[in-house]
Amino acid sequence: MMVQNGRESIAIGFTDRKLSPHAGSAVFWRFLHPSGFVGRLRELLPHRLPESNNAIQPIDKAVAFVQGLLCGAEKLTHVAYLRRDPVVPAITGIKRVSSQSTLSRFFAVFDSAGRNQRCFGPLWEWCVKRVKARKEGYSLDFDSTRLLHEDGHQEGVKTGYTRVGLKPCLHPLLAVLEEAKLVAGFWLRPGNTSCANNIEGFTLEVLGRLPKWLKVRVVRADSGFCENGWLSLLEGRGLSYIVVARLMSPLRKLIVKGMDWQTTGVRGVTVAEILHQEKGWSRPRRLVVVRHEIKEKKRAGGKRLIEVPGYLFQALVTNLGDTRRPLAVWRDYNGRAGCECVIKELDEDFALPKLILSKFWATEAALSLAVISYNLVVLFQQKLGWQHERITTKSLRYWMFITAGALTNHARKRILQLAVPPGQRDWWRRVWEKIACPYPNCNAVGHASPPSGI
Repeated sequence: MMVQNGRESIAIGFTDRKLSPHAGSAVFWRFLHPSGFVGRLRELLPHRLPESNNAIQPIDKAVAFVQGLLCGAEKLTHVAYLRRDPVVPAITGIKRVSSQSTLSRFFAVFDSAGRNQRCFGPLWEWCVKRVKARKEGYSLDFDSTRLLHEDGHQEGVKTGYTRVGLKPCLHPLLAVLEEAKLVAGFWLRPGNTSCANNIEGFTLEVLGRLPKWLKVRVVRADSGFCENGWLSLLEGRGLSYIVVARLMSPLRKLIVKGMDWQTTGVRGVTVAEILHQEKGWSRPRRLVVVRHEIKEKKRAGGKRLIEVPGYLFQALVTNLGDTRRPLAVWRDYNGRAGCECVIKELDEDFALPKLILSKFWATEAALSLAVISYNLVVLFQQKLGWQHERITTKSLRYWMFITAGALTNHARKRILQLAVPPGQRDWWRRVWEKIACPYPNCNAVGHASPPSGI
């Protein structure tokens, strides 16, 4: 067997050496195993332990699933491909990687909302407790997304409104700690549910798992969540909020009639504020209205009103006091764009739109473990001191996780030899030292900047 590369012929052979294209992911598992996460997950899994010595333990199936996502798997079949990698069991600490059918049966055990919450609820709490405290607090952003499944035969896949029209989809709900880019909660819902469906219950669950030392600075959400019941819940909890208001008929009439527009110093942007009670609201609330002049703004947010051509309008309902100027309220809400980046990374790097099983609760379990895997990567970067210069999981995958290596034996020791060029080895050594250090803020250990041009 030969291969021609245009300059020479290369013979093709085979080797029994334990080689892996995923050896670099060992640094992630060096972080995760001492953290206690794997042990906590083992305790929470609802599966019966197998009696056969040859059977794969439930925790091994879950760990293999996480490893598959780190390596770019988008389906359970892709995870099963890792069975051909002889190094994965050694670096993850599992017996062997499961087949696609075994992984499907593993997630099928999650057959109710109660089972899912008892397993994953404590894991969300485990993740949230490991973010760093901030004196100014965190922004808690709520959002939903649509996961399109055009075949439409799986449980929970219903026709709902998406950016590309009415399509069969799922409609998950997320809560994100913006400054940490960490997901604090995840619920899966059928595709035909509204954005605000059961938002009160979801919010209470998320708030209930936040540690007492974690301060919520503000809650933010788009117009799909602008419901009186939810706003009243936040007010009852003493939480500040900024939520996009719906431009319904009464508010539109006020805008058309004319408001006291104030300049902001931002070209093409003027603001106004009023005390307004929308239909269905229990009381009047502060409303900040932002007007964008279209010719001055290339990518302005907001909606057009036929009655007022040449402008786009945004309305933000908030309980922040008058000391927060309208422009500051608008700029604060704009920080919520980071939540969209989190959803984008979940879609592109953790296969949220492609992971689906026949049963609804099994799908929620698979997606929950995928989102928790994203959180683990966030905490991994926090451990390395990269929380202010985060890079995407896809970049980590190419720079670190998909680094080739060989598992060898020498002097009764197993050695994982990474195929890293000499000029990059000092960087890798600093990464390992930082991960191995038991003290999170130890300055004695050299800092390894995120990979950019090494």
